[in-house]
Formats: sequence, C-alpha cells, structure tokens
Amino acid sequence: MTLPTLKVDGLTVYQGNYLALRDVSFELLPGTDTAIVGPNGAGKSTLVKAILDLIPCQAGKIEIFGHSTTKLGTLRHYLGYMPQNFIFDRSFPISVSELVGLGWTDELKKQNPKAKAKYLQFSRLWKQNHEKIKAVTKALRRTGVDHLRHQSIGTLSGGQLKRVLLAYCLVMPRKLLVLDEAFAGVDMQGAADFYVLLNELKQEEGWTILQVSHDIDMVSRHCDRVLCLNQTVVCTGQPEIALSPENLLATYGLGFSRYHHHHN
Repeated sequence: MTLPTLKVDGLTVYQGNYLALRDVSFELLPGTDTAIVGPNGAGKSTLVKAILDLIPCQAGKIEIFGHSTTKLGTLRHYLGYMPQNFIFDRSFPISVSELVGLGWTDELKKQNPKAKAKYLQFSRLWKQNHEKIKAVTKALRRTGVDHLRHQSIGTLSGGQLKRVLLAYCLVMPRKLLVLDEAFAGVDMQGAADFYVLLNELKQEEGWTILQVSHDIDMVSRHCDRVLCLNQTVVCTGQPEIALSPENLLATYGLGFSRYHHHHN
C-alpha cells in the first residue's frame, strides 16, 4: 500500500468566529499534481496555511510523510512552498543566486561538535560550499534563470521571480511542493510555460504538488487531480470529472463563467 505524501482528515478551521473550513478530508499520492479550486472565500489559502502548520486547526489532523505536521522535524526540509505574494523590500541588496542559496540546508551544523577538529571543519566547510554552489547553479539553469544569477531580486519581473522561487525549492531535494496562487501576476504565456516546467520537474524529481489556482482552463490541461473546495470538499477527482459543469455549479454557484484560453 502506497503511503500518501499528504493526508488531511476531518480538518475544521475557524478564523475568529468564522468557519473557514469544515470537515475537509483528502489524500495526495506521491508523484501527483493536485489543484485546489473554488470561489473567493472558499478557504483555499486557509487550507494551505493549516497544512504548513502556520495556523491552528480546531478539529481533524494533517500528516505529511506519515508524520503530524507538528512533528516533522528535519523532514520539513523536504517540503517546498511558493506563496502567492513574495513580499520583500526591493531595495534589499540580495542577488538571485544568494536568495536561491538560502534554500540550501547547512548540514555542517548537524555534526557532532566534539568531532570538529579545525582542519576537518575547514575541509568540510569548503566541500559543502562547493556542493552548494553546484546545487545553486544547477537549479538556476534548470529553471532558466542562470543568466540572472548576479542580478538583484528587486529588479526581477513577476515571471522571473516565480522561476527564482522555484529554483529555491529545487536547490535541495523536495518531496512535496505547495503553491498558493503561484501564477498570480504572470501573463498567460508565462503561466503556460511555468506549468510545462513544473510538470517536467515533477517527473524528474518525483515531486508531489499541491497548488491553489483560479485558472480552471490551465488546471484542466496540466493537473492530474482537482479538489473543488467551498469551506468543505465539494468533489475531488480527475479534471474531466471534478470540473464538470455540475460540479463547478455546486462549487461556485450560479453566475460562474468558465474562461477558456486560446492556444496556438
């Protein structure tokens, strides 16, 4: 039996007195790409925050890699996250390669202090720094932004920044990648290109992906499964089933209009 990468069971979350999520349950199997869709206020971002253990839940449980989110420990390094809005001071002097390098875990800190003779310490530090530089370069090249490595992150376009953040997630081995409206602010062609890259990396790296999206057309083209959410799970399944007119009506209500992109 395959162990789910993520398991959410009976999750209920209140935001103050407001019931944001009610009895939400679902599983993500390894190597799948699942999109969460639903109207504004449906609880999509709340669900992501609960999964990342950023907000408390009033009922239910969440397990990642078979462990409670409160007991992940070093397994948290296998979890990547891309927010909808990466808010930062654009005047802050940090380059693209420096930002991606922050995703590298310093294994030296885990060494036994008693075993740190000076010559070993410098040797390990050099080796690790060399490995870090290689990993950063590889991640930047794979996401198509190596030419920006020395550029300040404050000068990047929205699409460039998304690729740099993806490189940040790629610089260390990950098993679960969570994206919260990661394509917001990116033009249609940029989003389509990003989806293609994301699918390639999913296959190459064996990622399990959970993404919040408002773009039904992109989701139907690129995701393996869809979870329709409106405070609770309305339906879940393959795109052709979950995104049927009946399920979209039940999720979004009357007045919902599905927009179709036109691709050459």
